Amino acid sequence: MTELDLLIKNVRLVKHDAPDIPTTDIGIKDGVFHRIAPDIPESEAAEVVDGKGLLAFPGVVDAHQHWGIYNPLSDDTVTESKACAQGGVTTALTYMRTGQYYMNRGGSYNEVFPLVLDAADGRSHVDYGFHLAPMEKSHIEEIPELIARFGVTSFKIFMFYGSHGLHGRSADQNEFLMIPPDERYDLAHFEFVMRGVQAARKAHPDLADAISLSLHCETAEIMTAYTKLVEEEGELDGLAAYSASRPPHSEGLAVTIASYLAAETELPNINLLHLSSRKAIEAAMLMAKTFPQVNFRREVTIGHLLANIETASGIGGKVNPPLRPQEDVDALWEHLVAGNIDWVVSDHACCKEEKKFGDPKSDVFQAKSGFGGTEYLLPGLAGAAPHHGLPLQKVAELTAWTPAQRFGLPTKGQIAEGYDADVVLIDPSTPWTVDAGDSLSAQEYTPLQGLEIGARVESTYLRGTQIFADGKVTGTPQGRYLSRPTTR
Repeated sequence: MTELDLLIKNVRLVKHDAPDIPTTDIGIKDGVFHRIAPDIPESEAAEVVDGKGLLAFPGVVDAHQHWGIYNPLSDDTVTESKACAQGGVTTALTYMRTGQYYMNRGGSYNEVFPLVLDAADGRSHVDYGFHLAPMEKSHIEEIPELIARFGVTSFKIFMFYGSHGLHGRSADQNEFLMIPPDERYDLAHFEFVMRGVQAARKAHPDLADAISLSLHCETAEIMTAYTKLVEEEGELDGLAAYSASRPPHSEGLAVTIASYLAAETELPNINLLHLSSRKAIEAAMLMAKTFPQVNFRREVTIGHLLANIETASGIGGKVNPPLRPQEDVDALWEHLVAGNIDWVVSDHACCKEEKKFGDPKSDVFQAKSGFGGTEYLLPGLAGAAPHHGLPLQKVAELTAWTPAQRFGLPTKGQIAEGYDADVVLIDPSTPWTVDAGDSLSAQEYTPLQGLEIGARVESTYLRGTQIFADGKVTGTPQGRYLSRPTTR
């Protein structure tokens, strides 16, 4: 009599809370890890897979993606969830807002968010959820309902939208953001968003730990002035010009303002997104000491860890905040190894060539911002970790355990009995070279073109079902919308 649906034999188990990597077997039943132990008899399983001594990582929780920003959400859900599976990502949390791009409409989330859910339903190859950005006053009032009705427990502020659009200068904020003519998306609005999120935490004390606010920290006024300065001087071009136009002290200043407002509004759960520079991280560390009552989380992206303004393949590497010079990349790794970063994400935003590049194509300021990269998340980090002295245990913590804990996913984040059977088998001894043509994303280029990555995803399992193997997605979409916090 079989007890298990699937038995994966002979893998080396990577856990976030243990430095050793023991050889063991993984038994799965009803989509959940049922038994983790060596030498489980094959007769106890309906299906047996030989793990061949590969590393078994928990499925990645990529807590920062953007589906539907440049392409229809229904299309991105299909293609970009395939890229997720390719990169060992089994849970994708994607940011959504009203305004231009995304659903390209304003109005109530009570009306817009059901359209978001409908567009993604039945199309994803991985489990998924959404963070929402309160763009106007009425959205703040909707926060309690978004939590209770839809299981959305994380929210966002884009600090640089004060006088900047998605890609650069914006002459009409209200038109770009599609907010009422008598409202402003500014520091006062950010304060009131924080007060609204904290009020929701108090109204839902049983959910409070899972409710948080994320911030994109750049300062619009600094960026506007420096963009003009860089263009007038004309000494820089490409990604170097874009980095200089959005300087690191713009990040540091925004982090400082956001942190003060969090303390003022007594909102403890703050996530500082995609910190890209030494100045940004040092500001974040200083704010953590200054306001110990705030439970800060700090995030970096795999793109900012693996590429810089010199190595990225052309202005396809334009992203917000920008890719930086190598000295900032070194600082990110330094803080990552020191334990000062809480998770690593992709900030995946598929932007096809036809939309990415402006006129002229060589002008970085005319290009769109953002690029894909979830397919390189786990192999890129696991492959680079030994070179930087980052233990594989920390890779599991940074990519799965900590984001799962923060974002209301208590059924995910580790390979242990009772958790969702999301597992990735990694070959750490087969380096390969990035070629955009091999990606399952709909994006035709990558800033990481030509980069050697030291580890390879051999197969990915979502709740015990294989969804990626031999370089291809397997089966039909099995991903579910995650109403958070997740339960059994």
